[in-house]
Amino acid sequence: MLNKPVLVESLIVFVIVLLVHAVVWDRYSWCTVALAIQAFYVQFKWDRLLQLGGAVFQFRAAANSGLLPASMVIPLLGIAMKERCKSAGIVYFERFGIVVASTGMLVALFLSVIAVGITKPVPTNTCILTGVAGSIIIYTMKHSLTVSEVIEVLEVLLIFVYLSMILLYLLPRCFTPGEALLVLGGTSFVLNQLIKRSLNVIEGRGDPIDFFLLVAVVGIVLLGLFFTVLFLFMDSGTWISSMFFHMMTAVLGLGVIMPWLYRLIQRNPLFWLLQFLFQTQTRVYLLVYWTFLAASACGIVFYQNAKRSSESKKHQASTITRKYFHFIVVATYVPGLIYDRQLLYVAAVLCLAVFIFLEYIRYFRIKPFGQTLRHLLSLFLDERDSGPLILTHIYLLLGVSLPVWLFPRSCAPKGTLSGAGALVPYAGVLAVGVGDTIASVFGSTMGEIKWPGTKKTFEGTMTAIFAQIIAMALILIFDSSVNLNSSYAWILASVSLVSLLEAYTTQIDNLLLPLYLQILFM
Repeated sequence: MLNKPVLVESLIVFVIVLLVHAVVWDRYSWCTVALAIQAFYVQFKWDRLLQLGGAVFQFRAAANSGLLPASMVIPLLGIAMKERCKSAGIVYFERFGIVVASTGMLVALFLSVIAVGITKPVPTNTCILTGVAGSIIIYTMKHSLTVSEVIEVLEVLLIFVYLSMILLYLLPRCFTPGEALLVLGGTSFVLNQLIKRSLNVIEGRGDPIDFFLLVAVVGIVLLGLFFTVLFLFMDSGTWISSMFFHMMTAVLGLGVIMPWLYRLIQRNPLFWLLQFLFQTQTRVYLLVYWTFLAASACGIVFYQNAKRSSESKKHQASTITRKYFHFIVVATYVPGLIYDRQLLYVAAVLCLAVFIFLEYIRYFRIKPFGQTLRHLLSLFLDERDSGPLILTHIYLLLGVSLPVWLFPRSCAPKGTLSGAGALVPYAGVLAVGVGDTIASVFGSTMGEIKWPGTKKTFEGTMTAIFAQIIAMALILIFDSSVNLNSSYAWILASVSLVSLLEAYTTQIDNLLLPLYLQILFM
């Protein structure tokens, strides 16, 4: 039986789904509602499998499956994108939004079928609900998608299946089923898009910075898969293995990733990147400022480790200490969003690649820095880092970057949307950088009234909502491109719902909250 926090979390997600479709009701709305209902029931099965240890793979403990909130993200994001591009008259990206929504529905449905299939005895009622939802989705796809779009959706599903089998086996306890759906589903879609655009490069569609994102994400994931398989057969902690790691990284980077990017942007990637980064004086100032903030973050890590050495080896960083990095992220992203969003887009891609590469060095114990990174980062572990990988800092970066990367620039006149949509690029900063940070700090220091069934407090949630309202007022003052057009009630409802979701979800809030806030703003 589902506990109260899961029921409240599900209720909040249902409210978000209904709010979105109260504004946009079409044939895809029936699919989304049917998917939400069946995902709610399948959550029972996944949670039971996790409790009894009957799931095929080892998932992250101390959390529910998170199937319902994760299942809704990609379909709702696709529907919101479709409507924005439809109103702007951009047919190509309107169809792209439909493909995104259909892909999200099919991948979520597949995960539900897996849960129902391995549950013993077979849950008859849940099977019927899953069958009805699947029939509605497939019928709608049949009458909405072209043959090439159906093939594209099936390609993403196939990539998702193979990625799931490989990564969930190699990385036990790193994800819940819902987190796996979001992370692996998104990676599968990016990989398929890169393959598709590489084959159709003659069409000349796309911005170089979009290609840079696709190649960087796929390249760093393939690099990790290559070394994970390789180090199954050899000890990764020796100097010979470490030399081989660095050599093969250079070979794959210069021999595969660079030529691939060259084919897509039709120019030397290194020269293009240097020219892009230092194109204007504003960009130079931003890069110097971000370098200072990065050095400050490193200083916090070293200081806290020195403090641990002098006090106790069992000393762990407090919640407030970990939130220092959230404040640094806010200080990093807000100037970039105001002064140069394209530079922020590219810098975030580079930072993600560096973070993941450093995690490879730590995980494989690559000399000379692998063991040092293990020691330094172990101080900041929490209950969500129960697997072999440390992912919370990567999720933080993804949470604030995804609204920037997923912002529909081609469907936005003059680079911005009207009303609440103008706040879309700020969704990550508001939800994670401001809301989650303030909720944690005030909740842990002054909170007394706890939400039923959780450790989160009423005071923390209320201060988070209030802090986000103040932050939006400041954005209105300093960013002249933001014009809310009296959509204040919708913005307040969006921020309140996402803050309540933060209080009740056991999923990685750094990843989930910005995406829901972005959907509501769009």
